[in-house]
Amino acid sequence: MEIVFLGTTAAVPSSSRGHVAIALKYHNEIILWDCGEGTQRQLIRSKTNYMKVKKIFITHFHGDHFLGLPGLIQTMSFADRSEPLHVYGPKGIEELMKGILNLGEYAVGFDIHVHEISDGRVIDDEKYAITCLAVEHSIPTYGLLFEEKKGREFLLEKAQALGIPKGHLYSKLHRGEEVEFNGRTVRPDEVLGEQKKGFKVIYSSDTRPTKSIADNCRDAVLIHEGTFDKEFSEHAAKTDHSTIVEAATIAKEGGAKALYLIHISPRYKDEKSLLEQVEKIFGNTVITRDLMKVTL
Repeated sequence: MEIVFLGTTAAVPSSSRGHVAIALKYHNEIILWDCGEGTQRQLIRSKTNYMKVKKIFITHFHGDHFLGLPGLIQTMSFADRSEPLHVYGPKGIEELMKGILNLGEYAVGFDIHVHEISDGRVIDDEKYAITCLAVEHSIPTYGLLFEEKKGREFLLEKAQALGIPKGHLYSKLHRGEEVEFNGRTVRPDEVLGEQKKGFKVIYSSDTRPTKSIADNCRDAVLIHEGTFDKEFSEHAAKTDHSTIVEAATIAKEGGAKALYLIHISPRYKDEKSLLEQVEKIFGNTVITRDLMKVTL
C-alpha cells in the first residue's frame, strides 16, 4: 500500500500546497480521501493513475475538500472511462453530486454510485474495511479508518503432522475451506492459527481533538489535521480545528505508529519550528508536503 498526499493546505492554496486530497493505492485500486480543487492535476503530477480511482470519500462539505470533483469526473469521462465510480459523503451528498453533474455542458460516460455515510463501517470486503468516525467540526464531518484484513497464519507443522501433502489442499485450508483427505474431513481450524494483523490508516479530516480518533488510532498510521501551531490554540478552538500539539497528543495517547500532519495553514513557512513543537510529545511525526509518498 502507498499513501500519496496530493494536497496538504488548510482552506487557501499556496504556491507549494494545494487543497486536501489523499490517495490510498492498495493493490489494483485507488481510494481518494477528499478531493480538493486541483486534485486531478496532482494525481497526474504524482504519476497516480486517476482511472484506477474506484472510490472517493468526501469527509465534509467545505469547498477545500470537494471542489476537485467536477474536474476529475469530467477528465475521467474524456478518457473514456466505463468502470463505475463510487462516491461517499455525509447526508446531502446526493444533492451535491446532482449539482456537480449539472455544471456546464458535458456528458459522463460511466455510472456514478452515490452513498450517504454515517458513523460506522461502510465497506467490509475480503481485503479491507473502511469505517467512518464522527468528529467535531463546524459542520457534520467524518474521519476515516482503513483496516487491512490479513488471513490466519497457516501452521505448517500441524498440516504435516496430519499427513496432508503440500499443494492445493494447503491453499483450500488457508482460504478457510474444509478438505477431504484419507477418508476424513480436515477443518481449517485444525491447521490455522491466530488472525494476523494488517496495517491501519486513520484520517481525522477537519476536527477538534476527538475521542473517536484517539480510540481508533492504536498501531495505526495517523493522518491528523494540524491547521495551527500552539500559539493559535484559542483560534483553533473557535474554528473547530486542531493545533499540531493537540494532534501529537492524540497520537501519543492513542498509541499511533506514526503521525502525518496535514491541513497546514499557509501562514507557516518554517517546518523546522513546527516540528520542534511536537517532537518531544510524539517523535515519529512528519509534516506532509504535496506529492509526498509513504509506502506501508
